[in-house]
Amino acid sequence: MESHLLANLYRLKYIERWSLMRNVMKENVAEHTFQVSLLTHCLCTIANDIFQKNINTDKAVTLSLFHDVTEVYTGDIPTPVKHHNKEILKNFRDIETLAADRLVKQAPSPLKNTYKQLIHGKDEVLTPYIKGADLLDAYLKCVTELAAGNREFLKAKEQVEAKLTEMGMEEIDYFISHFAPSFEKTLDEISE
Repeated sequence: MESHLLANLYRLKYIERWSLMRNVMKENVAEHTFQVSLLTHCLCTIANDIFQKNINTDKAVTLSLFHDVTEVYTGDIPTPVKHHNKEILKNFRDIETLAADRLVKQAPSPLKNTYKQLIHGKDEVLTPYIKGADLLDAYLKCVTELAAGNREFLKAKEQVEAKLTEMGMEEIDYFISHFAPSFEKTLDEISE
C-alpha cells in the first residue's frame, strides 16, 4: 500500500511562519524544524557536558524533528491567536491531535507504532529541551530581525525572553550567554 506520510511531511516547507509579522527574512516550518533540532542537540549537549546530566540527545533530536508536523494540516497558528484564551487553545490542541492521528494513519502498518510514538511523542524528561529549543529559535528569529533593523519583533522578543526565563533551565541560560550574542553580529564579525 502506498504511504503519503513522508510526502506530506515534505510539504512543511510550504507552511510559512510568523505570518502576522513583517519579516526581513521569510521562514517556513521545515527550516524551523531543522533549527529546533540543532538547538535541541545543543541544549542536550550543554546538559550532559556542562551540567553532567544524562539526557538522551539522540532521542530528543529525533522527537524534535516531529514537534510541528501537524502544521502540515493546521498551518502555523500565530501565538497571539492560539493563546488568546483557554477555549481557543483547547480547541487548537484537539485539532492538533486529529492532525497527528491523520498523519499516523498514513504510515505503513509495520511502521505505524514508530511514527505514532514520534508524532504523538511526549517525554517528560526530553520535552522541556524541545520546548526550550523551540522558544530559543523564536528568540533568535527576533534577535536577527531586530539586528536587520526590523522593530516589528521588539515586543515578540520581550515575550519570548520572559517565557525562556520562566522555564528556569540552566542550559538555556548557558546558551544565551555563550551562543546567542553571535546572532546579532555580521558575517564579517563572526568570521574573524
